[in-house]
Amino acid sequence: MAYRVLVWGLGAMGSGVARNVAKKEELRLVGAVEKDSEKIGKDLGEYLDGKKTGRLIYSDVGEAIAETRPDIVVIATNSFVEEVLPKIEMAAKHHVDILTIAEEMAFPFASHPEESEVLENIAWRYGVSILGTGINPGFVLDLLIIAMTGACLKVERIEARRINDLSPFGKTVMETQGVGTSPEEFKKGIESGEIVGHIGFQQSIAMIGNALGWNIDRVEETREPIISRTERKTDVAHVMPGMVAGCRHIGRGYCGDRLVIELIHPQQILPEIEGVDTGDYIDIFGDPEIHLSVKPEIPGGKGTIALATNMIPAVIEATPGLIEMSELPVPRCLIDEIREM
Repeated sequence: MAYRVLVWGLGAMGSGVARNVAKKEELRLVGAVEKDSEKIGKDLGEYLDGKKTGRLIYSDVGEAIAETRPDIVVIATNSFVEEVLPKIEMAAKHHVDILTIAEEMAFPFASHPEESEVLENIAWRYGVSILGTGINPGFVLDLLIIAMTGACLKVERIEARRINDLSPFGKTVMETQGVGTSPEEFKKGIESGEIVGHIGFQQSIAMIGNALGWNIDRVEETREPIISRTERKTDVAHVMPGMVAGCRHIGRGYCGDRLVIELIHPQQILPEIEGVDTGDYIDIFGDPEIHLSVKPEIPGGKGTIALATNMIPAVIEATPGLIEMSELPVPRCLIDEIREM
């Protein structure tokens, strides 16, 4: 038996998830939902890889679910709880499980308590499971850290850094990071809330604290522009010298006056152009101390696509509710379907 998957959103990440789902033995890609009028009505396989499959791209999620009968909807459209909540509810009303890569959905309980209560009620009312996941939040700076503390007798504090390349991501991520703005525009964007830097520090810190039984009293964040000295260009961003190539964002979680979690996340496009090596670094101070170094970084785009695909069976098999990654089985890579040559 294969689980039937409908993908909502065909941007950079959604298209990647759809392609990956189509390869997996345990999964069947049955269709997609998209707001872009140029994509609607097209054959999904032809749009993704130039091969007709008979699977369509729909404009209406209700119609898509009725015609394709999915077991789960993967929502790859927005980053914020308020934006994705109505879409989750629309899918849940059809008694379909939901996985979303919206960053704030990785652990919304502390940052969005009222919305989390609504989502929990939706999950139980319609008998569905709801999960937010991705490379970060969802794995590198929270779940992986939690797993590593399992080898500790005690943990006193945690420091972690993720130095990564934003280049694989789409226009929405570039805008939230301030890529392509001037330093003055970056400052105004931070003040207005249009530029937010990394989305997920509150969620990751709360997830770690919850797992370790720490009462996180407050989370403080700082954001600074990364100014480019060179020209840099991706499919969706063009940065000239003196413009912003990314954001150095730090999140700190406190128990009382004691700093217990510090997460540092400088993100920029094409960092190698200026000699910046990417990597993921986790330092756990306690008994024993544990220090993990992953170089280069776990690729953000591929990692998000992988987690959004690999967690599908676990979400479908979970009991109804609003769930988070530490409650589910350890992520594993689903095997590809064997095809005749």
